[in-house]
Amino acid sequence: MDLMLPDSGLLFWMTVIFGLVLFILAKFGFPMITGMVEKRNKRISDSLEAARIAEEALANLQQEQERLISETRSEQARLMQEAAAERDRMIAQAQEQARAEAQKIMDDARVRINEEKEAVMQEIRNEVALVSLSIAEKVVRKDLSSDASQKELVDKLINELENQVT
Repeated sequence: MDLMLPDSGLLFWMTVIFGLVLFILAKFGFPMITGMVEKRNKRISDSLEAARIAEEALANLQQEQERLISETRSEQARLMQEAAAERDRMIAQAQEQARAEAQKIMDDARVRINEEKEAVMQEIRNEVALVSLSIAEKVVRKDLSSDASQKELVDKLINELENQVT
């Protein structure tokens, strides 16, 4: 049974050595281990905080990106509306210009037609005057003593005029 029960001296020295090791560990080892664990905890919590901040920044960037996309789309829609309005305005202006130009051409054509009409009328008047002078000349040359001879002369002149016109 000797093997199962240790000697009291051995037990004393084991207790002294255990106390000494415990004291050295408590004085130098445990603070160092505790400091390293605290450093590691601090680094982990700092990393978690940095990850949370990064996640918030990423969420903010995503919101900012969505806002910018929305603004860009609204700006694009506004520009498209402005371009369509400008196109419509330009088309209306071109149509109005074309109408004005067509009206000017029509007015110029009317003026020319009236001028030509007046020229033709003047020419007809001149022809009528020449014919009248010719008739007067022929009347003066011929002896118009009787009514029958006057009627014969008028009929003859009307026939001549009809032949000249046709």
